[in-house]
Formats: sequence, C-alpha cells, structure tokens
Amino acid sequence: MSVDSSKKMKQASLMSFFTKKKVQKPASQSTNDVPVQVDSITPDNSVAEIAFKHKLNTPANEKKILETPKSLKTKDVKNADTSITPSKITTTAPAISEVPSSPVVMNRKSRKINYSELSDDDEDDIVAVTKKKRRTIAWDDIDDDDFRVDDAVADEDDEDFIIDEKSHKEELDELNDKSIVDEAHEPAPKSSPPRNKISSILSSKSKTQFKTSSAKLTPQKKFNKENEERYHWLVTLKDADGHLETDPDYDPRTLFIPQSAWDKFTAFEKQYWSIKSKMWDTVVFFKKGKFFELYEKDADIAHSKFDLKLAGTGRANMRLAGVPEMSFDYWAKRFIDAGYKVAKVDQKESMLAKEIREKQGDSKSDKESKVIQRELAYILTCGTLIDENLLNDESSKYCLALKEKIDYANNIKTFGVCFVDVSTGSFQILEFNDDFECSKLETLLSQINPMEVLIPKNELDSHTLRILKFNSHPSASFNFIKPETEFWDHEKTIDELSAFTTEHDLKTPDILNSYYKNERFNALSAFGGVFWYLRSLKLDVSIISMGNFKEYDPFNKALLNSSMRLDGVTLQNLEIFNNSFDQSDRGTLFKVLNKGVTSFGKRMFKSWVIHPLLNKDAIEDRLDSVESLLNDGDIKYLLESKLKKLCDVERMLTRIHSKTLKPKDFVRVIESFEVISELINALSANVDNLRGLLKSIVVEFPLLELEELLENWNGKFDKSLAINEGVIVPNEGVDEEFDESNNKITTLEKKLEDLLSEYRSEYRSSEIVYKDSGKEIYLIEVPMKIVGKIPHDWQQMAATSKCKRYWSPEVRTLAKELMEVKELHKMICMNLKDKIYANFDKSYEKCMKIVQSVAKMDCVLSLARASEALGFPMCRPEIVDSEYSLIDFKQLRHPCFLPGSGILRTKDFIPNDIALGLDNKNRIGLLTGANAAGKSTLLRMSCVATIMAQIGCFLPAESARLTPIDAIMTRLGANDNIMQGKSTFYVELLETKKMLDNATPRSLVVLDELGRGGSSSDGFAIAEAVLHHFATHIQSLGFFATHYASLGDAFVHHRQVVPLRMAILADAASKKLTFLYTLEHGKSHGSFGMHVAAMCGIPEKIVERATVAAERWERESRRGLSQSTTVDGNSIPLGIESDWSWWSQGKKITSFGPSYEKETLRSVFEMIENL
Repeated sequence: MSVDSSKKMKQASLMSFFTKKKVQKPASQSTNDVPVQVDSITPDNSVAEIAFKHKLNTPANEKKILETPKSLKTKDVKNADTSITPSKITTTAPAISEVPSSPVVMNRKSRKINYSELSDDDEDDIVAVTKKKRRTIAWDDIDDDDFRVDDAVADEDDEDFIIDEKSHKEELDELNDKSIVDEAHEPAPKSSPPRNKISSILSSKSKTQFKTSSAKLTPQKKFNKENEERYHWLVTLKDADGHLETDPDYDPRTLFIPQSAWDKFTAFEKQYWSIKSKMWDTVVFFKKGKFFELYEKDADIAHSKFDLKLAGTGRANMRLAGVPEMSFDYWAKRFIDAGYKVAKVDQKESMLAKEIREKQGDSKSDKESKVIQRELAYILTCGTLIDENLLNDESSKYCLALKEKIDYANNIKTFGVCFVDVSTGSFQILEFNDDFECSKLETLLSQINPMEVLIPKNELDSHTLRILKFNSHPSASFNFIKPETEFWDHEKTIDELSAFTTEHDLKTPDILNSYYKNERFNALSAFGGVFWYLRSLKLDVSIISMGNFKEYDPFNKALLNSSMRLDGVTLQNLEIFNNSFDQSDRGTLFKVLNKGVTSFGKRMFKSWVIHPLLNKDAIEDRLDSVESLLNDGDIKYLLESKLKKLCDVERMLTRIHSKTLKPKDFVRVIESFEVISELINALSANVDNLRGLLKSIVVEFPLLELEELLENWNGKFDKSLAINEGVIVPNEGVDEEFDESNNKITTLEKKLEDLLSEYRSEYRSSEIVYKDSGKEIYLIEVPMKIVGKIPHDWQQMAATSKCKRYWSPEVRTLAKELMEVKELHKMICMNLKDKIYANFDKSYEKCMKIVQSVAKMDCVLSLARASEALGFPMCRPEIVDSEYSLIDFKQLRHPCFLPGSGILRTKDFIPNDIALGLDNKNRIGLLTGANAAGKSTLLRMSCVATIMAQIGCFLPAESARLTPIDAIMTRLGANDNIMQGKSTFYVELLETKKMLDNATPRSLVVLDELGRGGSSSDGFAIAEAVLHHFATHIQSLGFFATHYASLGDAFVHHRQVVPLRMAILADAASKKLTFLYTLEHGKSHGSFGMHVAAMCGIPEKIVERATVAAERWERESRRGLSQSTTVDGNSIPLGIESDWSWWSQGKKITSFGPSYEKETLRSVFEMIENL
C-alpha cells in the first residue's frame, strides 16, 4: 500500500469516530484557511457541540473541511509526535436547530443503579462492539472549555486530573470511546454497528493486544465495581447524627460519611461531599468550567426523571450528568417544578485567577488549595425564588412559618404566623387567637395560598396540620424542621436578630420591637423559623437586611370596619381565585377582573379583591375613575402605552439590594422610572379631566423624589455596554479606581499595536495581523510566504495551509500581562457594580413609594379594562347609603360567563332580576326547584356581583343598586372533607355555626340545601330553625336554597322571607324537563327528582317504583314532620313559640340595637296575626 493511500485511510478512519457523514476529500484538496481553535472534549462536551462552536466562529463563505494532522503523516504510529490534541480535529457541525441546549438522550430506558452488587445491565452503557481495551480519561478541574491535552501535563494543580504518556493509538482509542459515548443526538442503531475503521491502520500486534484485553473487565464494569466499593456507605443511608432512614428522628437533609471515606477522598471529592452531605435532599449543580455537573444520586435523578445522559464512566470517581452553564435556569426550574430543591455551587475564581492567587502566594501548600475554589451560591426552592427566569408568573409566592400554642382550658388556639415573598423581600407577621376549628387560620391561608410551609417537627396539632395541607397551594412544599435549634423560639430569634443587625449595621424593624414588647412570642418564633430557613438558603443577608416588615392582620377592627369580610370557605365556594374543578384560575373572578398591565399592579390587585371596600365614598372614588377612563379613551391609552413599558420594578429592587441584578436589567429599572416620569407629567397636564382615585394619585404623586432619583442616575454609566455586553462601565470621573485600571489596559493595548506595526515593517508584510483563538489573545497571524523569516523563538500556536499563528516572546509577555490586568479589571467592575447597586439601594423607600402609586393606577386601569370587557348591557352600580341593607339587580349576568371567557357562550346565559331587602321586606329568598335548574349559579352570581361592585367595577346588568355589604358568607355544596377528617353533615353544621356567629344585618348569607347531610327529620328541623334565626333575629340579606318543599309553610306570613323558584317546564307523561333558568316568585311545584332520574337514563321500572315510594313517604313525612301545635286549626311554627317564650322571660331577642329589635317583634306579631 502506498504512503498516500495510507494517509487517506488514516484520515477517513479518524473521521469515522466523529461523524457518520461521508468522508471528506483529502487535505491536499482543501481550501480551508481557518486556523484550528483549541477545544476540549469532555463527558458533557460532545464532538458535535465542539464542531458547532467552530461553525459559529467560521465565516459563512469559507468551506470547512478536515485537514489531516501532521502527526498522523508519520509512518511509525508508536514514534509519532505526541502533541496531537482533540482540538485539531474538526468536523461538519449540525444545524443550529439540531443542537440541543443540553446533553439529553430521548427515549432512553432508565436503568436502576445498584450500589451493593455489580449489575449485568452495566454492559448496556457500552455502545461500541469492538473489543479493544478502552482507557478512562480523568478530567482535570479547570474550565472545560480551555482544556488541551498537550498542556495537561503541566497542569498538576488539581487532584482530580491524571495524565500519563500514551501513544497516538491510545489517544485515538480514548477519543473513540468519548465520541461514541457522547453520540446523544442520533438514535441507536437497531443492528450491531460495523467494525471501526481505525482497526485498518493498526498492526497485527495491536489487534492481539486488544483481543487479550477483552477478557478483562470493561471500563464501565470496572468503574461500577470501584464506585460500589468506594461509596459502600451509600448502601445503608444514615443522617449526620447516625439515624437510619427507619428511625423517627431521621433527618433526610443530611448524610453520614465515615471518616475512612474522608481519608480516601481526593481533594475534589472532599470539596464536593463537604457540601452535598449537608444537603442530601437537594439536587446540587456543581460548576465545572462551562458546565454544571450532577454526581451520584443527583445524576441518577437527572437520568431517570429528565432523561439526562449518564456520561461514560464518570468523572472524579463518581457517576455524573451535566448541563451547559447557559441552560442552568432552565434545568433548575424543571427540577423545582418536579418538587426538588436545587443548590447552585459556583466557582469563586477562574483558572487564570487561580494562577494569579498562586503566583501572589495566597494559596496554601496543601493539596486542597490546588483545587479551584468553589462555594455554595444559593439554594432554590419553590417558595423562595427571586430570578424572573425561574418564576412562572407575576403572582406572589409565599414561604410561611407557623407556630401554634393550645389552651385546652379555654378552647383557644394561638397562632404565630410569618410569611415572606422573597421575590419582593416583603415580610408580613401576625399573631391571633382562633377557635379549635381554625376558622381564622383557614381564611388566612386561603388569602395568601402559601407555596412553601415551615413547621416545627412534632409540634403541630393534627387538625391544624390538615388545615395547612388542605388550604396551601396544590404544589406546596412542607418542611418539618427541628424545634429550638432550627425553628427558633422567641429568645433565640431576638438574639440572632440582634447579632445580625449589629453585624450589618441595621435597625431592628419597628414591628418586631412592638411584638416583643407586647409579648407576641409565637409570631416572633415563626419569624425565627423563616430567619433560620433563609440563612440555610444563603438568602438571609440579601432579604432580611431590606427591613421590609409589616403586620398583616385581616382580623383587626380597623380593616373589618373598612372592607368586606370574605372568609376562606367563601373564597373557595365562590371560586374567587381557584376553581373547584382543577384548582386553576380558569373561570374565576380574579382571572376575569385582573387585567392590569404591570406585574406589581397585578399583585396589588389581588389585595383589592380580597378586601372589597365598605366605605361608600371610597367605592365611589374608584367608580368615578373607572368611568372617566371609559369615557376618555386618550387617557386610558396613555396609561396602557406607558405602563406596558415598565419592567417588574418591585422585584428588581430586591435583586438590586442583593446585588444579583444583571446590568441590562438595571438599565431597564432606570428606564422604567424615566417612563413613569413621562406618564406623571402627561397626566398632570390633564389633571382637570381626571376624577376620583386616579386624580388623587396624580396630585399626591411623589414627583420630587422621582426627579431627584433620575437626576442622580442619568449619565452615570454607559447604558449601551450594560445592555449589549452585560457590564457597567462608569463614565469618566465617576470612579477613580476604574479609571486607573482602564488606563492600564489602554496602555498595554497600545504597546501591542506598536509591536504589530514593528513586525509589519520588519517583515515587510501588511498581512500580519492579530487574531484571538478562544482565550488565547493577540496571536500573530503570518502568511505562509514569509513563514521562513519568522525567528525560532516565536511559539507556533496554530496553522492552516495559508497561514500560521505565533506568539513572539514580547507579545506573549504583554498578552499574559493584559489578561491578568483584564482579570483584575473584571473584579473591579464586579465591585463597582456592587457599589453602584448599594448606592441605588439607599433610595429603596422612595422607589417603593413611587411603585405603589403606579400600582394603584394600574389597578384602576384593570377595573376599567375589565368593565369594558363585560359586554352589553353594562352599568355603573349605585351605592345606596341606607339604614337597612338591600340589593337590587336588573338583568344580571354572571361575569365569568362572558364572551372570551371560554366557559359558556354568552347567548346561552339567561339574565335574572334579583331583589332583596327592598322596602325593608323580603330580605331572604327561600329558593326551591329541581336539581340542575340553575339555583347554585344564581346564588354565586349574586355574591360575585356584590364583590365586583364594592371593588369598584362596573356590572354586567341593566341596572344595579345596593348598600355596602360588610361580609359574604356561604354554605354551598354537600362535600365531605377527607383531608380535614370531616363528614358532610359535620361540614354543613360547622360552616352554618360560623355564619350564625359572625353574620350581621348588613351581611349577605347564602345557604344551599342545609340539612341534607343528615336524616330527613333532623335536616328539616335544623333548616327551619336556622332560616327562622337569620330572617327574624339577625335580619341578614341572603338566599336559602332547599329541596324541603314543606319548609316554606312555616314562613308563609313572615315579612322577611319571600318564596322563589327556578322556572321549568315539566312533561308528566315523558318525564322530560325543560330548564328555563329564570327566577320566579312562588313555591316550586316539586323537586322533580324522578324526572331528573329518567333524563339520566335510569330504567323506567325503577323510576315508576320510586315514584310510588316517594308519594307514600311524602304523605307520611308530612304528618311526622309537623313541628307545631295548633290553635283553632291554625299551625303555630315552633320558631314563634320559641321566640315568645324567650321574650316573655325578659331576654333580648336580637343584639343589633333597638331598630332591629323593633323589626324582629314586628315580624313575630305579623306572623301571629295571620295564623
């Protein structure tokens, strides 16, 4: 065989390892002039990915074709030059769309890892069928993107890097192994692949060596066996205190590692396991160069849950999976959404910074100091996310801690609660007394819907725990942490807070001082739990130091006197925030009304919905603003167009304080305040056209603070560089240290340009230029025609057929110095960014004052846009200031059944007139009718319309008139509550009891089929007694829906009870019903249960027998359920007898004042007169 044909064979054989495409022409026919860039092949950096990087750096008009490395042109493989590097081999890169962002193998079958014994399944990981011996590359601990084999011998810094002398044959074997393992983008062949072409250039002696080595363990099996022996302590897990997993005191967050294992660890393993052993239940992303890697258990999770590839035989003696640095946020979010905590371990220094540290003599002499320094950056959990790339939406995600104290003697539970929205740095704290059913706690949880809950282990009552789980977010995470040591008591909390404020020169928040003086120790302990948890996540300094603390007390009198009360049961029954179908916001009132533009405005709007206004003037102010926006399209358009340009300033202020905001986002913050200034100036010019709340916001806007803020920050740094390059470069004169460092860089760059001019003059060629190759900068590119003139002391770095690249001694020295100066300059820039952020953070209170004012504008705009979307008819509700409450809606439609809602076509919805309390009569409607006739929808519609009116929104009706309602209380449905251990009847009576305790004459109460959870006699008696009490003694507005047809007989002459029914058309012969969904006066003609049964397909014979049985039972029950005595043949309801007895003893029959007592007596006497 000729030498030329041998060369071609070698080249084609080499290419077969890196591409399955047709072999390119020999290098002699290539026109490739592009120097080869040095890259590394790692378990996470496939050859295809390296080729893709080259493609990005190659001009489009240049063809990329493989050039045979010079080292392969020698006749003797054994004696070949060992300077070959993987980076000198390139291949055609796939299209951008074909390159995934991470090494994921799709449709790969998950394989369970067994620590205790070697599994035969290990052979599944060996893709190649050739039986030659494979060698394992032990990767070094440097930036993977900079790795070069030919320089690796000199890099003995890292404990996890091993290199030995080897022939080209062995290096090619290694590349073959790696290229096969990393072929993640092509499906595995169905049949065995052909024998590799590299065998054609190997001697018969080499073939014999491969055959002999095949009898030994494969690298995969050998690795698994060594891994099993090395990590035998992972077979039987123990926590840091030595507790087994079966132990009640087992702590899943920690891991016990025996001292014998620590003694055998490499420096890198010690670095990794020192972090991982303290967060065993957390997925740890470990920074390695340009990748984040997961090891052992975390790698198994990544492989089994997300099909991330387990790379080859691992690295640093551990199984691994990895993702590119740029896709960390994406993968972190996927792990968090799957219920995992995610820890990010970052490199504190680059390889160059490490060399500078060692050169300056700062490193220790031990082996651990040779490893690149890393540290835990932070831990991400579902309830403590800050970065907008990880947050799903603009809604608040709360992390809540709960402390409980039980007083069994007085049947009182005292709760201390602290919850924080980490994305905004807002802490809210409260302490309150509650009943044993946790009514207030349930309301609180329904309002905030916590995403993560902190609980002292074994200290919560079981019923409280069930309430927590039932009313938290469906995907909420629950953390049971150790009392005292982790969930601090109030004394430990105060001590830690005092030390924290002293260390960071902060002032203790006033609300915490107040709670300590007033001995609200449960709330302080709850804050202690949050404090410890944030410290464990590395978030305490950045969040607590903001000092953004306030009290959240929805139960205090001031709030109750200014807003409507909506308890947790009502929020669920009316589907205000979550529907009852899939717990999403589809079809909810909040979804319909929340049409704000800004993220911080939408968060504020939720509090508007939770707390509808009670004061008539405040409601009218909102309605005036909404009406003015609906009538003036120019102002509405101005608000929309300007607010759309604003970023989430509130959340970004938190990241400015924590110094984690990207420079381009800092520019967005500055520009947002500029837009706000433009908006306020435009609104101020038209202030005469504004009305109500919107006008008040503009007049009282902190314009001076805004102008001062913009004056301090305009022109301080280069915005274009911050946006395009991600660096904050101050303008000249702003920072002295930066200017000095920048001058050093300029001086060095000038010297390098002078040298280039000298070289061009000396060698008489203007084609000599500087080129950068990766992190090797200022390489001197020389055309081939003058290569012979180049001195021997110039170091060749790369070559093509047309040019070569060198480093001269002078340029090499200056380039190295320039890189070091730029690295120091980079640190100065980072410190400079921190200083700029710290200065901006001093204006946090001013900024928040501005943000809150803009958020109110957005809430008003949201109401206007929601009102506009209601369709026709639409009206402004009239708020009536009357002694007695009333509601009067004409042609009212449910706001969630509107065009675009996706729930129901608007033409299918039948509007209704609803009137209660007019002329101080008919305050409660006794609603009867068949199932599926629309009763429940009517009840919910009445309540939702009332809430909308008191928020300040227009209504989907022809007209609306009402007095402010102080509370809406509902008892809907007949569901039991397995999560809370309650039966249907118990839930009914419990909710009814709360309504009886808290309802007032200005409340709106809704009871749907009360008593159906018990026996007929018990249910009927309870229903009659409750209805009489609400109508006679409390005198609330409301509806009482029932299937007890005879219930209305006791209230025929009650002036506050009006019989109502849902209209239907019934065909007795065919038992078909036509639902008209129209509210009518009068008693229903029956429940039509047999008609509904027939419509549902129940066999006719069964329906007929049931009809006979029902008629017989009804006749008997009428006699048995006669809960009255008779006087002259007239029945006397038991309610009248009870009231008369109670009043005759001199006891009060109502507690709402003389006027309501007068109305009570009036109702009783009218009923007696009509007997």
